[in-house]
Amino acid sequence: METVQIVLDKKLLVATDRAARRTKRNRSALVRDALREHLRKLEVRSREERDREGYAKQPHGRHESQPWEAEAVWPAE
Repeated sequence: METVQIVLDKKLLVATDRAARRTKRNRSALVRDALREHLRKLEVRSREERDREGYAKQPHGRHESQPWEAEAVWPAE
């Protein structure tokens, strides 16, 4: 692991320390986990955006998904 220095305003530092105590972790572990989660969300968002752009460039035809419509229907009871 590498040691890095970050600057936090007082309010964020207090909230970080409270969250670390509440989750029984130290400050570094809490920040590492939060950063990992944030980076994961950014990656998901990036993939979703690529998918949206891809579908926008080549939208499916009106009847392209019609064969699958019956699969999406709830069966009669």
